[in-house]
Amino acid sequence: MSIALKEANETEYFLELLFETDYLIETEFNTLHQRCGEIKGKLISTVRTAKANELAR
Repeated sequence: MSIALKEANETEYFLELLFETDYLIETEFNTLHQRCGEIKGKLISTVRTAKANELAR
């Protein structure tokens, strides 16, 4: 899961880069950036839970 989180962070970076270089219009960027943030939030929660479960063993 931590690899997926790293990939999501990289995706967010590239979305910002694409927007700043006018490859994405603002509405597209906002939609994709919001979705990426939602995915990152779920991944962060999953990674934290997995680490807590691992420590509890």
